[in-house]
Amino acid sequence: MRNIRLCVGLLVLPTLVLTAGIAHTQEFPAPPQPGQDGQQQNPPALKAPPPLTTTTGLVHLVVTVTDKHHQFITDLDKSDFKVIEQGQPQEIKFFGRETDLPLRIALLLDTSNSIRPRLEFEKDAAVDFLNKVIRRNKDLAFLMTFDNEPEIIQDYSGDLDALMTSIRAQRAGGGTALNDAIYMAAQKLLHAPLPKGPETEVRRVMVVISDGQDNLSDRAITDAIDASIKSEAAVFSVSTNTDWLAVDDQSKPTKYHLEAGDKVLEQFADQTGGHAFFPYRLDDLAQSFQDIGTELRSQYYIAYLPSSPPAVGSYRPIDVQTARKGLIVSTRKGYYGTAGPVGN
Repeated sequence: MRNIRLCVGLLVLPTLVLTAGIAHTQEFPAPPQPGQDGQQQNPPALKAPPPLTTTTGLVHLVVTVTDKHHQFITDLDKSDFKVIEQGQPQEIKFFGRETDLPLRIALLLDTSNSIRPRLEFEKDAAVDFLNKVIRRNKDLAFLMTFDNEPEIIQDYSGDLDALMTSIRAQRAGGGTALNDAIYMAAQKLLHAPLPKGPETEVRRVMVVISDGQDNLSDRAITDAIDASIKSEAAVFSVSTNTDWLAVDDQSKPTKYHLEAGDKVLEQFADQTGGHAFFPYRLDDLAQSFQDIGTELRSQYYIAYLPSSPPAVGSYRPIDVQTARKGLIVSTRKGYYGTAGPVGN
């Protein structure tokens, strides 16, 4: 059997947890599937979900900005940002700091056999994360585990006791179907319960604890990434790999070799505006979860109406820049065209 190391799972941020997705109340098509010639083909239409109301044609972004020391920059204004599409700057319609939108969190816990020695610590860290992030009567989370296949263990809930009980009850065994889990979680986040009242937007976040090595999924990694982008979910991945290489001081590694699975986790986070974490020691896992929570409270909300919207279902790359020198901007790399608001 393959040797899977510490598993903590990633759509690639410093954005966090969030660029977590801002809700479109609109159905997206299933991610395109590659054909024999390498071109994308349109898959059969998904079964229609309950009808939802399309409210805007806006593109919603959650943005994280850090300096070269990885410190969050939280004092920028609307005028400090520029959104570029097809080489053209776009007019920012809405802007806010530290957006307080309700969170919809998917917590994906790798329970494959390879993480058995570390599972208890992972569960402790996940419980601590939810305790610090979930706000009563506002945020909701669901728990999914994945080994041979993904499984919803606890549906959307704001009840911390129920979520924690479900986490602590998990046992390890089986292979790893990471792509299938992320794809399924993205679909569930897309149709997340919305707040009651006139304000129905939420931030969608996926926290994946895994080593990034997939050996059982039916879905390709491109399917999982596309599904995450369409659901506007930011993927925060926590690697459970332990292949750190320390040269002199064993307490501080001077070189770290990224495994193939680590690069997969980075790809998920980078494409979705999330962040990939690589804890050095087992004890650093809790710090990674704490950093995710901090990032979720240190972000900007940007919404704009594309001057030339893409065709429905087509992908449009975007580039978000800041006027301040030396800063790093993290958000999702693009979006899929959707039907505009009613009347457009």
